[in-house]
Order: sequence, then C-alpha cells, then structure tokens
Amino acid sequence: MEQLPGTLAERLEAVRQGVRDAAASASRSEAEVKTIVVTKFQPASLVAELHSLGVRDVGENRHQEAQEKAHELRDLDLLWHFVGQLQSKKARQVRAYTHAVHSVDRLSLVDALDAFDEPLDCFVQLNLTDDPARGGVASAGLEALVEHVLEARGLRLLGVMAVAPLGEEPRSAFARLRAASERVRRLDPAAWAISAGMSHDYPAAIAEGATHLRIGTAITGNRPQAG
Repeated sequence: MEQLPGTLAERLEAVRQGVRDAAASASRSEAEVKTIVVTKFQPASLVAELHSLGVRDVGENRHQEAQEKAHELRDLDLLWHFVGQLQSKKARQVRAYTHAVHSVDRLSLVDALDAFDEPLDCFVQLNLTDDPARGGVASAGLEALVEHVLEARGLRLLGVMAVAPLGEEPRSAFARLRAASERVRRLDPAAWAISAGMSHDYPAAIAEGATHLRIGTAITGNRPQAG
C-alpha cells in the first residue's frame, strides 16, 4: 500500500485547512468543529507526536488497544474518545480511561455505562442503513434510546453519531443524521452535537452541521496491518 504523502505535521495542517475551508463554505466558524484524530492500529509514539503538534482529542475503536495507549500516555493531557462498537461487558473498563463514547446504540449498553457517579459524555449512534448488523440504533428506536440515556445519572448526552453508508452520497446521509439530531433536540435541547465525517467525507459532514469529526488516515497516514 502506498503511503500517503507528506509528514504527519503536513497532513495534520492539510486537514485543518480543509476544515477551515469547509466551515467557511457552510457559513460556519471553524471553532464549531472539533477534529478527533483516530489512531487505530497506530503506535503510541505517533499519538505522542500528535500531542506535540497540538492534538488533544484522539479516538480509538478497539478497547484493548485503546486501554494500552491510554496507560502508556497517561502523563499527557489527552482526551480519549471511544468511537467503535462496544461490548457491554467492556463498559466498566472503557470508562476507566475514556472521556466520551460515541457509539451508544442499545439499552443494555446504556445500563452498563451508567454504573458510575461521574457523568460520562456520550453520543447515540444511529444506523443510517437498513442492515441491522451495522452499528447503531434503527431510526424507529432513536427516541426510546435517547430517553433511556437521559434517565441515566451516569451519562451526559451530547448528541448523535453516524457513519455514512458505503455507496451513498455522503451529503444525503448526513442530512438524515441532521434530521435525527433535530428529533433528539426536541427531547433534550442541550444534546445538539453531531459526530460525523471521516477522512473521505468530512466536508459533507461539516456542511450538514457536524461538530465532531473522526479523522484517521488523512492525518495519520495509512494504517499498519493489525497485529
């Protein structure tokens, strides 16, 4: 696989400029958009280099890998975002190091994450496909899941999250997510955030109101093979 061009610093700045441009095109401020650098399969040394370049928000989607990196880099002021599918039995361990979970998609996971006094920031993940095997709650179950989160004393709902389906124009997918966000805000006006947009589609996500981007390879370069 051919490595993406440029240094880590150059790729990071290219994405930052891309965010600025997309925000300007959408008549939004770049300050409204937080970029989370997803470091799946990348070594802790790369995360440390990102920190030296000013990155504070990093994302992981595999618990064991995230746990090991968070422990190794515990002396750095990093904010860890868990963005992958999460098993309920791993919820307690994930809560020990993460600052936000972006993939709350079922009632049992809400209950597992709620067993703490300190509130944890979270997003409800919406499935934008008709495939129940994909991560996220179906549209018909969104309000029920949101209400369950709002009843949980140990969770603080920030908003909604989704991944644009393969084969669909991203802007249209993110427009559906934006409509879902409006449904959630009718239940909790404070839950206005939208976690959407990855390396290949973040400008479309910004155009549809994304507040949190989850960008990996455009910044980190191609991922090494999983070990």
